[in-house]
Amino acid sequence: MAITKQTLNNSIEVVGEFKTIYLEKITTISEDGNVISTSNHRTSYPPNTDVSTLDADVAEIANVVWTQAIKDSWMAYLATLPQPAPIED
Repeated sequence: MAITKQTLNNSIEVVGEFKTIYLEKITTISEDGNVISTSNHRTSYPPNTDVSTLDADVAEIANVVWTQAIKDSWMAYLATLPQPAPIED
């Protein structure tokens, strides 16, 4: 009985003004070539994500769509968001 696990990037989408990358991974567990389990995992990456932490195919897309203008626009947007109040003792 050989059990194998395979994880694939199933879907990569670039969405919105800031070119957020949405990723869906599918993990398949097989026993003797028969699929016994699959699961989906979804995550998203904003343009201030360290590209070196991404899978190669996702990083390739990020390097194209996350221009310096997009990164600067994202950081300017983040600066407009209210900051949480400090916790007082």
